[in-house]
Amino acid sequence: MQIGSKVGALLCQAAVAVIYLIALLLFRQILIPHWIVLTGFHLAVLMLAPYRYWPALFVGETLHLAYVSLSCLDQFGLTWAVVNTIPSITYEAPVVWWFRERRQLFPAKGAVNMAAFVSCALTIAAIATIETILQLQLTPLPPGYIIHYSQVIARLMLGNFMGVLTVAPFALVLHQGFAEAQRAGGHWLHDTLDTPLFLESMFVVLPILCFLGWIGHSDHHARGAAQIAMFLPVVILALRHGWRGAATAGTMASIGIVLLMPATNDHATLQAETLVALAISTMLLVGARLTHLNHCAQQERWDSHMAMALAQRNIAMGEAQLRETAQSLDQLRDSINGVFNLMLRRLRHLQPVANDDGYRRQAQKAQEQFYLLADSLSPSMLCDRGLPDALVQGAVPRALVSAGMKYWCDIRGPVCLVPQPMAMAVYRVVCEAVAEACLTREPSDVLVKIRCGISHRAWLVVMVETRRDPIRSLHVAWDLLLQQLQSSTTGLGRKAIEDRAATFGGKVRERPIHDGRRVIVSFQGENHPNA
Repeated sequence: MQIGSKVGALLCQAAVAVIYLIALLLFRQILIPHWIVLTGFHLAVLMLAPYRYWPALFVGETLHLAYVSLSCLDQFGLTWAVVNTIPSITYEAPVVWWFRERRQLFPAKGAVNMAAFVSCALTIAAIATIETILQLQLTPLPPGYIIHYSQVIARLMLGNFMGVLTVAPFALVLHQGFAEAQRAGGHWLHDTLDTPLFLESMFVVLPILCFLGWIGHSDHHARGAAQIAMFLPVVILALRHGWRGAATAGTMASIGIVLLMPATNDHATLQAETLVALAISTMLLVGARLTHLNHCAQQERWDSHMAMALAQRNIAMGEAQLRETAQSLDQLRDSINGVFNLMLRRLRHLQPVANDDGYRRQAQKAQEQFYLLADSLSPSMLCDRGLPDALVQGAVPRALVSAGMKYWCDIRGPVCLVPQPMAMAVYRVVCEAVAEACLTREPSDVLVKIRCGISHRAWLVVMVETRRDPIRSLHVAWDLLLQQLQSSTTGLGRKAIEDRAATFGGKVRERPIHDGRRVIVSFQGENHPNA
């Protein structure tokens, strides 16, 4: 078993070395002094490859460099050939390891410390530049050949940094997209093609770059301006999608600048690359901050949504408990009624001529009190027949009418589709609003309007309008009405209305009218499943 596992590990190492060798051959075909994408490929591989495959990377590059050294041995000498055999990632690997382990380049799954990445990119570009200059010192040069090191170092540094910014950030975008698709159990290609980042890159950024490329290709006087203007999509996509947008647009802009390059050492191209390098590195940092802020905002919205859902579930559980208590009170009322009837039959048997009307009135009053108490805990008509019947024929409307007030209820919309917890909250809000208005002993008319609908989620608006008629309000039985309303409400008034509305994502507005007041309460339910 151990032998088989060792053979499998060696085969994996060999496969990684071969794949890396093939990729090296492809990237080395792009030989532009101020656009060295091979450095970016080195950094991307060292960042994303597990440590256990690093030896395979060293072996793969060593084999390639050994072949190059043997081919150029007669031309450049033994010293150059031996030094050239040392892989570039040998110098770069310790730096990348330090950034990965000490600077927390990847602080968590799916997260990138972009400040550490930009610092690592600059360091790797500097190391690659120093390595090239040192190899240049060992290279035999033609007699009289003068190297202007200030210009060479500047171009090499710019080329290495541009190469890193062209390849490494985009590699991070692809790697994180693949990892997220794996965690979500989806298909990476399908998920990538369906993202707003891909769609905007293909149908917004790419047409802009093609248009700028067409302008620069058709008019050589405008070529420099077109190359410089290619940093604009980097800014646009960074502001839209954070550092991922900056990485994607930066890769596309870098390729566009190089494609417009008329000569190897074109001064305008160098200026454009410098500006785009600054734009990419800056937008990577800004985009990372925007990504963090967007993540915090999304987390805050999610926490708020979960808190609201929890509050709604707690309300539903509380209403369920109240419903059980109300049912127990109904059972107790029936039991007491049965006991009372039995006692009256026994009393009639002992005293046939006794008048039991007074006992029956007291029993009926007790029965009504039990009913009002049970109905205040959980409106039976709302649970059994729905919100419209509860607001038209329930205990509170009957109490208002019996006390001498005028009451109307106008309901429009699919109220039957409103979730039960929201319907209960609407009923409680109507009771609280009516009770709060009646505390002034002024209203004589009560109008309740309800409008509701189902779009992406259930929505409902309640309007409770109370008006005062000086003559009719004098004939309202306020003491009895307030006693009945008190048993159906919490007594908190406006505070209770606002809390119940906020639990369902709604708001409360109050508007005074010439002969009363109008309270408008909105509710919003969960996302509708059919939306």
